[in-house]
Amino acid sequence: MALLCGLLFIGIGVTYMAVPGADAVIMAPVVVGGLGFAAFVAIIAKAIRR
Repeated sequence: MALLCGLLFIGIGVTYMAVPGADAVIMAPVVVGGLGFAAFVAIIAKAIRR
């Protein structure tokens, strides 16, 4: 989960540097959705390991 969260925040940072017109109203749901996806993957991975 930490790897996915780190990649998400690096991607968001690169987007803000590359696209000066990136709007926070659009980026906030992307961050929340990405964190939700990372949590979903972590839960599935933990369930498979057991």
